[in-house]
Amino acid sequence: MNEIIHGDCHEILKTIKSDTIDLVYFDPPFFTQKKHILSTRDNSKKFEFDDKFESISEYLNLIKKTLIESKRVLKNTGSVFLHCDKTASHNIRVVLDDIFGVDNFQSEIVWAYKRWSNSKKGLLNSHQVIFFYSKSRNFKFNTIFTSYSATTNLDQILQERERNENGKSAYKRDVEGNIVLGKEKKGVPLSDVWEIPYLNPKAKERSGYPTQKPILLLNQILNISTDEGDIVLDPFCGSGTTCVSAKLLNRKYIGIDRSIDAIDLTKKRLEEMIVTESNLLNKGLEEYSEKTEKELAILSDINAFPVQRNTGIDGFLKEHLNGSPVPVKIQKENETIDDAIEKLEKASKGKKYSLKILIQTKNNDVSRLFSFPTDVKIIKLLSTQIEDLLISNNAKIAS
Repeated sequence: MNEIIHGDCHEILKTIKSDTIDLVYFDPPFFTQKKHILSTRDNSKKFEFDDKFESISEYLNLIKKTLIESKRVLKNTGSVFLHCDKTASHNIRVVLDDIFGVDNFQSEIVWAYKRWSNSKKGLLNSHQVIFFYSKSRNFKFNTIFTSYSATTNLDQILQERERNENGKSAYKRDVEGNIVLGKEKKGVPLSDVWEIPYLNPKAKERSGYPTQKPILLLNQILNISTDEGDIVLDPFCGSGTTCVSAKLLNRKYIGIDRSIDAIDLTKKRLEEMIVTESNLLNKGLEEYSEKTEKELAILSDINAFPVQRNTGIDGFLKEHLNGSPVPVKIQKENETIDDAIEKLEKASKGKKYSLKILIQTKNNDVSRLFSFPTDVKIIKLLSTQIEDLLISNNAKIAS
């Protein structure tokens, strides 16, 4: 085992014994009818492959031949995970039903991620699909538990329920009328929607291969469907992510690809074993939000996007001015106006913003004794303006 093989996967699959593989995962061409080209970060190597077919029939024949051989080599407890997108997922599902049987369909996994693009009219594409089929009803599956959501009333979940005389769900009580506490809970079983970040362009793990998938995605697939020592097969291994994941999780692997560049890249990645951790998954989405409720309310009132992890800019107006964004800074509790202006100017250095706005939240004066020119426009918060009026009127009454 642990082989990376150059050649046509259909011919090589025929040489593998029946009922010997625990998991087949493959990420075939998506029928995009495009040529995919991408270079490494240092431009020392260019990877490319064609995703063009004469017809949908030709494409589905490729998928069908791979699935037939995949089913043959799988153990009775094995499963197949087929990765695809919207271009042909509906066609592929029919082929999977035909080969593995409707009864062996387990899940349609939605891999959801954030990507930013305004290149097309319509809804932004931000997910792909992974079909999960088993060879039999006796398939291997390891349940993974996730945390409860912040809105879950955990105290209620930890109390047992039963049907009352009206057939309604009610808390179970003992003979003394006390609510019966339930068994230990491990959390919420993993759902079929996986929010795993797409590989960003600066990720150390990124190899420069088009359509490369994150190792974290493959780790999740392998964790739910295999155990240590199991054999994982990828007939379209591409950049080798499946094999890297298998090695990382102490599984055996077989990777096949007809591109010698893909084979060489896979072998290199298996030697280096570079894995990018996701701070988003480790810390949770909430850890990235540095804005207070008050600051978020202010930004919402002025129709601005919040900006995190930037001491000089708290948001940008959704509407541009003269073709450029408009940065907004909110004066902090411990900041003078001068400090806030200086931070906004430093964060804006080198960028030709037509307008820069500072939201003044405290009644303190501006010295304007800067060592640099500034054209920041100051807008007083409504509550601060009211405070000014009260102070002014109190001063008049006192005089």
